[in-house]
Amino acid sequence: MKNSVLLLTIFIAIINLSCAQGQENQVDIPSDIPFSPELLIDESSIFWGMTFLPDGALLATKKSGELVHFKDGQVTAIKNLPKVYSRGQGGLLDIELHPNYTSNGWLYLSYASSEGEGKGGHTALMRAKLKGNVLVENELLYKAGPNTTKGQHFGSRIAFDNDGYLYLSIGERGERDVNPQDISRDGGKIYRFNADGSIPKDNPFFETTSAKAAIFSYGHRNPQGLVKNPKTGEIWNHEHGPKGGDEINIIKSGKNYGWPLITYGVNYSGTSITDKTEMKGMEQPIHYWLPSIAPSGMTFITTDRYGSDWNGSLLVGSLKFQYLERLKLNENKVIKREKILADLGRIRDVEEGPEGIIYVSVEGKGIYKLNPKR
Repeated sequence: MKNSVLLLTIFIAIINLSCAQGQENQVDIPSDIPFSPELLIDESSIFWGMTFLPDGALLATKKSGELVHFKDGQVTAIKNLPKVYSRGQGGLLDIELHPNYTSNGWLYLSYASSEGEGKGGHTALMRAKLKGNVLVENELLYKAGPNTTKGQHFGSRIAFDNDGYLYLSIGERGERDVNPQDISRDGGKIYRFNADGSIPKDNPFFETTSAKAAIFSYGHRNPQGLVKNPKTGEIWNHEHGPKGGDEINIIKSGKNYGWPLITYGVNYSGTSITDKTEMKGMEQPIHYWLPSIAPSGMTFITTDRYGSDWNGSLLVGSLKFQYLERLKLNENKVIKREKILADLGRIRDVEEGPEGIIYVSVEGKGIYKLNPKR
């Protein structure tokens, strides 16, 4: 009798899990795509990050360590870049302009750097100004450490909030059991800075002995999406899970997002990391993917250029399944998923550019502009 009850319990649990995963897995393919993709930069490089100058010119980072300027069909290389540690997932990563760029001229770059303690590298943040085709007044603002020769989980994205604070994501550098839950160590964190690289005194661990004062939240795995919600001003991130369990989180001061103590994923071998998906004192994602899509890049649509139904949606690139995903939102809840730009390639970044036009970078192909049909 006991064995029968146990078997029935296990069966019900499997059915419930399958239903939950089936709900997570549901992604639609729309019959009407409201844009036509145009290849702007035809190049086999990995364009990792993009941003736009006030005159509409595009700045794009190459993971290999180059920064390019694109306008009117012309691609120009920018000089005086920092020395980049190029290994595995590391290289020249994200780029972002200061919100008051027109008055102060500061732009920000994240990249893998070998400066500091130990062999290998770790994620760094710098700012500079663009004078002609040269970076000037270069300043290193933060360098995570210690260095490691591991090639995974550098992060990294940059975002500004409505108050002008700068947020930087850094992955846990393949040290899942050491870095994410330890606030005295870099890695597996979202950091918050003043625009000059100094640390705000109201950061949650500013006065905590031995803590890295720049940490804003912790318990992250490898965040490669970071963006301000234009409606609420909140900072949203997405991060890679292991096998299953990629997440979207709303970043809050001092909060623990659980990795690796809680996760909806498993090891790549299929073995369990933990049997817990929730724990007291740890944040739940607003959305997670089963199976993993390997998300990279993220932006909100803020206009009706692609139709009113798309306004307010979240766009996320998929490296694993090679498509762009549109997530329709009802406040902080994902209510619909759509697969667009299917089979185009590994989408590394997606940005809303001038006049509400979407741009995507595709590994090994280049940068596309999604021209609205409406």
